[in-house]
Amino acid sequence: MKVKDVINELEKLAPLPYAENFDNVGLLVGDTNADVKGVLITLDTLESVVDEAIVIGSNLIISFHPIIFSGLKSLTGKSYVERVIMKALQHQIAIYSMHTALDNQFLGVNAAIADRLQLQNRTILIPQPHTLRKLVTFVPKANTESVRKALFEAGAGHIGNYAECSFNVEGEGTYKGNEASHPTIGQPNVFHTENETQIGVLFPKHLQSQILKTLFQNHPYEEVAYEIYTLENNHQHIGMGMLGELPTPMSETAFLAYLKERMQAYVVRHSTLRGKEVKKVAVLGGSGAFAIENAKRAGADVFVTADLKYHDFFKSETQILLADIGHYESEQFTKSLLFDYLSKIFPTFAVAISKVDTNPIKYYS
Repeated sequence: MKVKDVINELEKLAPLPYAENFDNVGLLVGDTNADVKGVLITLDTLESVVDEAIVIGSNLIISFHPIIFSGLKSLTGKSYVERVIMKALQHQIAIYSMHTALDNQFLGVNAAIADRLQLQNRTILIPQPHTLRKLVTFVPKANTESVRKALFEAGAGHIGNYAECSFNVEGEGTYKGNEASHPTIGQPNVFHTENETQIGVLFPKHLQSQILKTLFQNHPYEEVAYEIYTLENNHQHIGMGMLGELPTPMSETAFLAYLKERMQAYVVRHSTLRGKEVKKVAVLGGSGAFAIENAKRAGADVFVTADLKYHDFFKSETQILLADIGHYESEQFTKSLLFDYLSKIFPTFAVAISKVDTNPIKYYS
């Protein structure tokens, strides 16, 4: 198995086009054609994690956070980032990062938090814009069903809980090929009218090359007429954060205790208690202060996130309970999510979760 084989499966779970523009995701170190001896999963790639990979014989590290975030102008070992990269290269260890590509997936980071809190009726908190596209193409009536079916099989036509969705309009297409043309129907230099079907299907943007390849392979015409539009509609399963409901409402103090225990947090920093029950919960792993207003507009009783600053807590304005459980604590169960995912796909292959505690924040009590 090659590095690229593992990457292909990871990008089915978290396609890179949905990562945020500021992020640096994908294969950061290594060769996609290298043979994989073992996979090690971690939140952060530190020197100690690379050492661990060397000891257990793993030459592919899957890290949630990217070790290379901004540009590097030299590799001299003067920083921990440079030392990690140098050691990985010396030992031919590849490093792949998922970060916000996984943050923005319905079955990603925030799903892991929702699972721990047993949240039901889940929806995306902040849908990512411009993730849906629409293909419109024109097919001879006799070929409509086969082309439409091929597009469905390539991933087009999914809307929420529905598959094989399309809109079809019958009409007439006209064309006249020149002397160099080879029309499937009709003759060169002869004006032709053909009964055609206009097919319209939606698809997520990361599938565009696959959808077009399928269209060209299955459409009978020498020249394929098609149009692609970027839509304003929201994809129901792509975006930051998650909303859900507790099976049974709790008091705020009971929920904070429950949150601390379920998320294995050392401490929970929170805003002023409102004296109301908690039922609707918003979660966002990592630094989530930017989503406070979104959680309030969504009617959440509590917003669980990390890295809130002093003035961020004032933004609760007694409309919502803000709960900061810590950055590492909010994302730590992502490792298990990735382990379970890869273990099902490669059940006989060596996949391991790093035993190194990469949390840079320690607590004194």
